[in-house]
Amino acid sequence: MEWIKVFSSNGEMCERLKEGAPQHLMVNGQSICMVLWKGELRAVENKCPHNGESLSKGKINYLGEVICPLHGYRFNLKNGREAGERCRDAETFPVNENDEGVFVGL
Repeated sequence: MEWIKVFSSNGEMCERLKEGAPQHLMVNGQSICMVLWKGELRAVENKCPHNGESLSKGKINYLGEVICPLHGYRFNLKNGREAGERCRDAETFPVNENDEGVFVGL
């Protein structure tokens, strides 16, 4: 696994991401949906496993799931699990924050 810096600091992360609002980021050619959820950064693949829609265009519900805007499939931000088990789970990526910045593991 390679750790890729996505933000230079927690402050930059908080400036660029709004709580509960999915954001699309390209990280080393990988399309990732980033979400600041209850003060923690979550990273899941941006492409819905069901039909390929961009998850960053979706909404986050009260359960901490990103909802695909196309068919409403719901993916848990922590583990990627699809709530109805109707398709494969979304891939999730580990996130690490330290004095050098905020990183995503690919």
